[in-house]
Amino acid sequence: MSTGKKFAALAAVAIMAGSSFAGLSAVHTPTLSANTVASKPVKVTFWHAMAGPYKDALQKRIDAFNKSQSKYEIVATAQGDYTTLNQKIMAGAKSKTLPVMAQTIYTQVPDYVKDGIVTSLQPQVDGKNGLSKKQLNNIYPGFLQQSKYKGEFYSAPFSASVREMFYNKTLLKKYSLSVPKTWDETAKMSEVLKKDGIATVGFDKSFDMEWNSMARSAGVSLVTNKNKVNVDSKKAVAAAKLITDMVSEGTAKTAGSDIYGTSNFVNGKTALTFSSSAGITATKAAAAKDFDWGTAPLPSYKGKSATVLAGNSLVVTATATKNQQAGAWAFMKYLMSDKQTEKWAESTGYLPITKKATKSVAYKAYLKKNPLAQAASDSLPGSFSDTAFLGYQDYHTNLLNAVDSMLTKKTPASDALKTLSDQTKKTLKENK
Repeated sequence: MSTGKKFAALAAVAIMAGSSFAGLSAVHTPTLSANTVASKPVKVTFWHAMAGPYKDALQKRIDAFNKSQSKYEIVATAQGDYTTLNQKIMAGAKSKTLPVMAQTIYTQVPDYVKDGIVTSLQPQVDGKNGLSKKQLNNIYPGFLQQSKYKGEFYSAPFSASVREMFYNKTLLKKYSLSVPKTWDETAKMSEVLKKDGIATVGFDKSFDMEWNSMARSAGVSLVTNKNKVNVDSKKAVAAAKLITDMVSEGTAKTAGSDIYGTSNFVNGKTALTFSSSAGITATKAAAAKDFDWGTAPLPSYKGKSATVLAGNSLVVTATATKNQQAGAWAFMKYLMSDKQTEKWAESTGYLPITKKATKSVAYKAYLKKNPLAQAASDSLPGSFSDTAFLGYQDYHTNLLNAVDSMLTKKTPASDALKTLSDQTKKTLKENK
């Protein structure tokens, strides 16, 4: 073969090879591109009201969730306190700038539902990635109660505290008194302490939560989930009268302008005080270094123990897309897991929301190192949440006014609570 012919043949082969590689490139390049370029995670914006160490603890949970999977990314923004957060949520609804999810006080949920701000979580709870009966039973009933409105899940429980009793160990030892387990035992302590001008019991400015807990111990739900008002029932009035009688006799003291009973307690003016379990940190800060004190569940009343839960929940806004809703729910479910709720409790002092978490080796070790946190954990089995309903904020304001009337105007408990009952029925009627 001549040199010219050889060159022509080689050129033809080269052209054919080039055409073949070009064809392969045309076929495979899109496939390789699709496989190598990862899709971006669904962004889930989250507004909350945590500050200081609580904000840091929450961000750690968020970072851990984001690292645990690649489908969703939680992006959180602190919005101030709960009042400010609520105002921003309402403003965001008007300007159509709501986040995907938000933190809230559960009693505000009915108003959010009415205004179309939040969406039901029931489809998520019942869905493929939902909660089984076993998982639901693992969550303390009080948390499930506050997550529902009209029989549907509209929020997910996140963090909560309970009312509990703080006691002055030095005073009890001085007067040879034991930590009271019942209200009858508490009353008997007064016989010993009153002669030296020491009030047995210290309340905050209001005693509404202690009264609520006593009424529930007596079998009374102040407002039922069927909107039956029991605030002026005989048992509820009797519980309120027990408290106001103690205040009149000087065996109980309210905080007045101090708002919280911490000052009276750490200064030895009261042997016992009732506080939120989240108030342990504030009490430590207010007390002298040598102040010797402990915590215990609220005294039982009428043979039963109950304590009202306070705290916050998580909601998904109505403007969230299906993918965003799924991402928010995945994060909520992550936070409700035994491991994560236990870690949140350790880092903040709030309570775990699951039974398994409170019984875990890690949490037991935490309680051993932090004995003041034990009482809150012991109180969980008897914990409950108020019924959330439209107009709850007005009801709560009227409740505080009723208590103030009993304390400052000496209005009989039966009269003050009758007024509260009439006001509550009117509120419920107006918000049907």
